Amino acid sequence: MKTLTIDVVSDIVCPWCYVGKRRLERALALLAVQHPDVDPEVSWHTYQLNPDLPPEGMPRVDYVFNKFGAGGVAKYEHIAAVGKQVGIAFAFDRITHQPNTVVAHSLIAVSEPGMAQDAMLEALFKAYFVEGRDLTEASVLMDIAESAGMDRAVAEAHLQNSALHSQTIDSDKAAREMGITGVPFFIFNRQVGLSGAHEAETLLQGMEEAMNAPIND
Repeated sequence: MKTLTIDVVSDIVCPWCYVGKRRLERALALLAVQHPDVDPEVSWHTYQLNPDLPPEGMPRVDYVFNKFGAGGVAKYEHIAAVGKQVGIAFAFDRITHQPNTVVAHSLIAVSEPGMAQDAMLEALFKAYFVEGRDLTEASVLMDIAESAGMDRAVAEAHLQNSALHSQTIDSDKAAREMGITGVPFFIFNRQVGLSGAHEAETLLQGMEEAMNAPIND
């Protein structure tokens, strides 16, 4: 089997990142059919859309107004429609709190890349965008982690690990130093980068380009 590394830089409060995850899943299904000899390895990395938010976050209504002004809620109508196309029932009206995502990202960072990390990411996306849960509440994060298969006590320890949170912040800074200014951002075989929630076919093209690129020494 040939290995294909896929690094995805994203934020769990980015709706386009949720769409990007669905489109990546579709791209991987296409890859499996067209390139059955390729074994993809997917890893998710931290990016904060709002790194300056206080640890406790802020009311969602204030966040939307500050970002988009009056009538800002209408900005989400298009993404809600796109969500339906990829099977995501966005419920933006249920979101009452805009969280700082450092602690939540830490749960993704400590999850093993592959099925465990995917489950954690999916659980966090669903909790925020579909259920409108507050990702700054420790009890909520422990519930989410447990639903994704992580032991509750282990999750609680991660939530209290300030060193881990610092590493998560450093990961965000590293992404920015690479020149990443928007998410989702896909990196295939550490050679080909794509910014944005591209359609599955475009993501597959990026994978194929990376697999056909000469290996850098």
